[in-house]
Amino acid sequence: MGPSGTAGGRQSEGNASDAPAVRLSGVRKTYPGASQPALHDVSLDIRNNEFFTLLGPSGCGKTTLLRMIAGFETPDAGAVLLAGTSVVGVPPNRRPVNTVFQSYALFPHMTVAQNMAFALDMLGRPRDFIEARVAEMVRLLRLDGLEHRRPNQLSGGQQQRVALGRALAPAPQVLLLDEPLSALDLKLRKEMQVELKRLQSETGITFVFVTHDQEEALTMSDRVAVLSGGRLMQVDAPVAIYDRPASRFVAEFIGDANFLPATCVALHGTGTGFRIDGADTGSAPLQLADAGAFAPGAKVVLVVRPERVMLVPPGQAQLRGQVRGTMYSGSDRMLHCVLGNETPLRVRLPGAIDMATLGNDVDLAFAPEAVRVFAA
Repeated sequence: MGPSGTAGGRQSEGNASDAPAVRLSGVRKTYPGASQPALHDVSLDIRNNEFFTLLGPSGCGKTTLLRMIAGFETPDAGAVLLAGTSVVGVPPNRRPVNTVFQSYALFPHMTVAQNMAFALDMLGRPRDFIEARVAEMVRLLRLDGLEHRRPNQLSGGQQQRVALGRALAPAPQVLLLDEPLSALDLKLRKEMQVELKRLQSETGITFVFVTHDQEEALTMSDRVAVLSGGRLMQVDAPVAIYDRPASRFVAEFIGDANFLPATCVALHGTGTGFRIDGADTGSAPLQLADAGAFAPGAKVVLVVRPERVMLVPPGQAQLRGQVRGTMYSGSDRMLHCVLGNETPLRVRLPGAIDMATLGNDVDLAFAPEAVRVFAA
């Protein structure tokens, strides 16, 4: 963990007060013996007081990016700046960041209070300041009454809170969190999602969070960066990542989605639309905002989320499907349908709805704004 403070002796870029908390510019990294770079020319700004998440599958480069911000990895090329100041070559303990690791890495022989005080002791802070700061962390993290316990006397969630308190105590400019919830059970993980968001809001510290869990990213983040193969695929607010994915990869990786093969067709008069291959009910082609990017005859994939598909009367149908299975999850039910060409289509409906029975045909539709179009 690095203490709070500035990395001196480095060139600043512009007015530091206006600079993003973290700026990565053209960052590249290839590990010895690797056939592919871990990072390809990644450029990214993380704003002050932001809960920012690096999201992607294993091996996508998200942990490498986090380690570069922390100072545990050095880029082969490109710049890393914190608050407008270059930190390339600055060791981790000289950077204004702290890291919370997946394993918590608490000192087993120290109490809760001693673990939280450790970084402040190393910085030589006055004893009264340390005691006041530890008391503030105990209150903030709701650990009252546990100050004199050791890590082996705490639950997993309590240990994680102590790790957070130790990292937050020196008031870093940026807090880095490397999949800190992955070791917790589902109920505790959900509770800690709320707690982490609360902590970020109350402290005003920039949080950079690494996870492969989509729900965590969508639940807590102000913005999300989706990575794949060492490249940034999309950086946006959670609602935009979910509703307006910039690529088929993002649409597949984030949440559930239907992928319907379709063909671009010329409309009567001017313009183009789309017909879903082998599943036309005789209705007019779909007219979508993205249609102008494709020429008639082009093969595409239409992406629509299951909850955006509706059961409709026959006269309003865009598609007809047959129900092949249903799944109940408490808050909703999922219809597993197939279209006439055996293309699967999932429909998510409120749990209380009167469900169609297996083998029945259903008429389906979705709003044009619910659909994204990508080249096949």
